[in-house]
Parts: sequence; C-alpha cells; structure tokens
Amino acid sequence: MLKLPFGVDINNLIDDIRILSWQAADILHYYSKLLEDSDYKRNILRNDNEEDPVTLADLKVNEIIIKGINEKYKNINWDILSEENVKISSKVSDSNSDWIWVLDPLDGTKDFIQGTGNYAMHLALNFKQKPYIGFVLIPDKNQLWITDGKKTWFEKRDGTKYKPNISNSKNLQEMTLVTSKNHGNDVLRNLIQKINFRKVEIMGSIGCKIASIVRGESDIYICLSLPGKSSPKDWDFAAPESILKTAGGAITKLDNQELTYGQTSFQQGGVIVATNNKKTHGSICREIKNIIKKEDIYPI
Repeated sequence: MLKLPFGVDINNLIDDIRILSWQAADILHYYSKLLEDSDYKRNILRNDNEEDPVTLADLKVNEIIIKGINEKYKNINWDILSEENVKISSKVSDSNSDWIWVLDPLDGTKDFIQGTGNYAMHLALNFKQKPYIGFVLIPDKNQLWITDGKKTWFEKRDGTKYKPNISNSKNLQEMTLVTSKNHGNDVLRNLIQKINFRKVEIMGSIGCKIASIVRGESDIYICLSLPGKSSPKDWDFAAPESILKTAGGAITKLDNQELTYGQTSFQQGGVIVATNNKKTHGSICREIKNIIKKEDIYPI
C-alpha cells in the first residue's frame, strides 16, 4: 500500500472527507429543491452554455471542498485540480507534487438541472497521475462511495456501511449496459445497436453509472468521444475509476491501456470501456474493438 504524504493518516483523511462530502450533499439537495421552481432556475445558473452549464451548486461545493482540505491540511505537499477552477483560470496548478486531488463538484449538471437525481460529486486523490483514494457522493441515493486504495464500500448518512455487489462476469451480449442520457451520439448508439446488449439503461453522471456497476445493477459502460468534439475530463473519471478498480472491475481505453491523467487538456477522449470484472475486461474490449472494425463504426 502506498504511503500518504508525511503527516496524513488514511483513517483521519477519510473521516475528514466524509464530513465534507455530506456537507456537499446538503448544498446539492438545497439547490436541487430550489430548481423545482422555474423562477429560481435563472438565478442558480451561472452561465449560458447549454452544453456545459455551471450552477451555484457547482461553485458552492467547489468552495467547501477546497477550503476544507486546505484548512485541515495546511502544510501537506499536494495540489487540487478542480473542474470549476479550470473553467475560470488558465493557472490551475502551482505544484509539482506527486499527489493531486481531482475534484468534480457536480458531475451530471444537466441531470441536476433536469431534476433526475442522476448527479454526483467526484473527489479522488491521485498519486503519480493514477487514482488512489476516491469518493463518489450520490446525494439522491443517500450514498457515499469510498475507496481507501485497498477496498471499496458505500455508506449512508447514518454511517451504515455496505459492500459492493458486482455481478459475475458475462458474455458481452448478456450484459446490461449503462449509457449516457445527455452526452450520447449517433456513433455510440450505432455501436450499442450492433452489440445487441441484453438491456440498456440510460443514466446521467459517470459517477452514477460506475456506481451502478459496483452495485451490480449493470455490467458495462462505454464512453465514445468523436474526434474534434468535446470529451470527458480527468475529473469525470478519476474518482469513479478508483472505486471500480478496488471493487474488482476495470476501466481502460479500448486497447486495454490504463487511462492517463494530467495531460495538458485533461481530456479523456476516444473509446473508454468500464466493466464489472478485471479478469475478463481485456477480452470484452477486444470483442468490442472487433465489432467496431467489422462494422466500420469508428476510426481506430
């Protein structure tokens, strides 16, 4: 097991982030209720970008998490990369530390605005650009998913803990796919149709989708970004990857290569596959790749 920066105890750290996470849940619940009244929506939205909206909830959670970490751990050699900070400043990192927090204060903002409940907060602590410790908060389900780098579990607000319930490995066509509600495209839809999954579930937030795999409600998630179009970023995948991997699943590029974090653009483009079983993950990726090649669906 990796050693955290000097002066940081893993159990104390999880306790501290747990407190901050439930404070974030209160903020998200508060603004979610306000959004039920259309008169408030204009005041809560902080930009006019329909494809990448920002709300007061994003900004408030961003503030409370960063402030909480900085105040509790004043002299620790780590940095914080946040989606919201990237949007407002080109200077997003001052440190060359091996340790960096990766934060998405509100993943699934469109779903948050639409009132579906499929939104989450992501927070991961990366070591040398690989997710190590992770938290995925799903307020609408009263779930805080946590990994300490060795195991994954989720907690309810009252502290009750639950283990993952990842389903057994299956053939590709026997799998239940969980796919995007607001970020799909015709190429991905064509691929899904060609594979002919047993069942397809539509859901927002990558954190919510990965949590559904870890709960055993679905088996696979495929993200396909078109060349020249927008792609998910580091903060979309870091925390979900951390909880899935320590639960026994896997998430990689289509060629079974691990995701790379810390690139200049923070983009996670191309085809990304997450499955419920690390042992069969490679063969599932190869099968999907063969279908893409055979049907000429996507440039590989």
